[in-house]
Amino acid sequence: MSAQPNFSADSPTKGAYEALSWAYEAYGEKLVYACSFGIEGIVLIDLISKIKPDAEIVFLDTGYHFKETYEVIEKVKRRYPALQIQLHSSELSLEEQAAQYGQDLWQSSPNQCCHLRKIVPLTKALEPATAWISGLRREQSETRKHTQFINQDKKFKKIKVCPLIHWSWKDVWRYVSKHELDYNSLHDQGYPSIGCETCTKPAFTADDFRSGRWSGSGKTECGLHAD
Repeated sequence: MSAQPNFSADSPTKGAYEALSWAYEAYGEKLVYACSFGIEGIVLIDLISKIKPDAEIVFLDTGYHFKETYEVIEKVKRRYPALQIQLHSSELSLEEQAAQYGQDLWQSSPNQCCHLRKIVPLTKALEPATAWISGLRREQSETRKHTQFINQDKKFKKIKVCPLIHWSWKDVWRYVSKHELDYNSLHDQGYPSIGCETCTKPAFTADDFRSGRWSGSGKTECGLHAD
């Protein structure tokens, strides 16, 4: 990977708009946004729509998501009708997964469950792509504090673009409020980070925005962002 492009953290979007503009110019149709439709995703979708209204957006439909997540996806589709929003699922149905790996794999082996329902589907979704966009922010956790705008993704062998690295939690909500964007209603119920319903609780501490994910298991990431 070449040297980092120079995106100013002092710009109105702290470099996010500039990073996205650069990425779509550099990779065009070979750039995909893998979106979880959390609050950061809502910000990125709005910024992307201003640069590439028909951008491809991938959602990993594990079969375990909250109904509120599907509701906000439908709202986003109505607001940005030109966006190419695609839901990607595991080749294994939940019933087939239970037959092969046992009931409630998310509980007995959460890493395996994430692998089957997230990592494998994203690997396939990214096959035609050269680069992908992620909503990681440095503030979110210790494992993300060194994230750059442009990253070499060893897991998926792609370039990973992270436009929001300098954004704070307050920055995200200011943007959403200013532009009156639709968002997942669970954020108003103490869920700063929203994943599968089976593995997400409304736990929250000021020191860890992901403290409600896989609570009590020792697991902190689904594996999408770990090399």
